[in-house]
Amino acid sequence: MFELIYSLISNYGYLSLFITSFLASTVLPFGSEGIVVLLIHSDFNLFTVVMVATVGNYLGACTTYYIGLKGREGIIDKYLSISKSQLARTDKLFEKYGVYALLFTWVPGIGDAITAAGGLLKLPFKTFSIYVFAGKFARYLAIAYLTTQL
Repeated sequence: MFELIYSLISNYGYLSLFITSFLASTVLPFGSEGIVVLLIHSDFNLFTVVMVATVGNYLGACTTYYIGLKGREGIIDKYLSISKSQLARTDKLFEKYGVYALLFTWVPGIGDAITAAGGLLKLPFKTFSIYVFAGKFARYLAIAYLTTQL
């Protein structure tokens, strides 16, 4: 069994990480941290792992942003598991912190709501991209750093 898992990681590590990171930022309620740690401990290139995870997670967030931008609240409620109360809390975050709230799109429980709210509020995509990418990059960089310290 271990050989099968090792073979899958060796052959599809980056692809698996990209897909998991993308989906974790859209429709599935799980994280990609475990794969990041596993790949780093399997001697994959640390910077490449961080970038693949960041890009996958960022692109997943762009999908959620686009749904919000198009005003598809029914889709948000049904497929993204974002409640109206999460969106209301997110609106308060934007009122208080402005676009800096986008730095926290990686936070479980509210991250998807922040992303969707960015679209619903029709924030400029360039602004959205800079803050979301920076927040997600910092998250994966911190995970990578902590992984190498263990």
